[in-house]
Amino acid sequence: MRAMIIDDSRAMRSILRRIVTGLDFETSEAEHGQAALDQLHAGVVPDVCLVDWNMPVMDGYTFITEVRANPEWRDITLMMVTTESEQRQIVRALAAGAHEYVIKPFTADAIVDKLSLLGLLPEESAVTA
Repeated sequence: MRAMIIDDSRAMRSILRRIVTGLDFETSEAEHGQAALDQLHAGVVPDVCLVDWNMPVMDGYTFITEVRANPEWRDITLMMVTTESEQRQIVRALAAGAHEYVIKPFTADAIVDKLSLLGLLPEESAVTA
């Protein structure tokens, strides 16, 4: 499995990378939505994207709408990982095509639980992580 971590914070990318590589995901990273789109256009197509909302150049919401507008990327699972905690924002992201939503700060278990819920982890990984 392959995960793309999209966040303008190097520290947050490192935290998420540590969690998902511990679950045997290969990872790629982008510091904003446009850089992530550039990777997708270059053929780096992950199974899941962990997407921050607030980033320069292109925010996570715009990234999700761009991904969902391209039929070639229909199978990518999109999970928002953000400080945006208002119900209105959560509904907006899910309506745009995000599959799950995790509010920062989070625990490693919260990420594991969401990936498991999305069917991206074998049962034994969810138990041992």
